[in-house]
Amino acid sequence: MRVAVDDERCRGHGLCLTICPTVFGMSDDGYAEVLVDEVPAEYAAGVREAAGNCPERAISVTG
Repeated sequence: MRVAVDDERCRGHGLCLTICPTVFGMSDDGYAEVLVDEVPAEYAAGVREAAGNCPERAISVTG
C-alpha cells in the first residue's frame, strides 16, 4: 500500500498524524507529510482511517 498527501489540499489539521503517527508527520511548514515509502501492513487500517477522516480529502491511498 502507498499513501500520498496532496499539498494543494492539505490545510494542516493534523488528524492524520493523530490517527497514524508512524506513517504521517508534519512538515516544518505545518502541513501533513508521509514518512514511509510503503505502508507496513499493520498500519493499513490506520492509514485508511486517516484518509477517511481528512477534512480536506487530501490523502490518497493506492494498493
